[in-house]
Amino acid sequence: MSTNLQLLIGRVLMSIIFIMAGVSKLGGVDGTAGYMASMGIPLPGLTVWLVIALEILGGLAILLGFFTRYAAWALAAFCVASGYLAHFQPEDQMQMISFMKNLAIAGGFLVLAATGPGSLSVDARRA
Repeated sequence: MSTNLQLLIGRVLMSIIFIMAGVSKLGGVDGTAGYMASMGIPLPGLTVWLVIALEILGGLAILLGFFTRYAAWALAAFCVASGYLAHFQPEDQMQMISFMKNLAIAGGFLVLAATGPGSLSVDARRA
């Protein structure tokens, strides 16, 4: 399998979770904002919309390979921040597994930021 095809498949797999998460939040904005407020996140009514935009638009950018390096950096930072804020609970093994998954996904995004999206991408067509 070619490297470019592997990068495309990787981008598809990495983007799905974010696109789906952002779209699902649209059906429960108030509930998600309330959950964010319960975690002490400032301005949850605004933050929820920023998260939705990042998940959907960032996910689509990764999927299409459009401004891939910037989207990958943004989503890597988001994974680390949200993992720490929502899942870093050393006394709860399941939450710590979710935290470690967030870190692993962030690592994947950093690899994508370093390698770029490959030739099967909007970025390659624009170059």
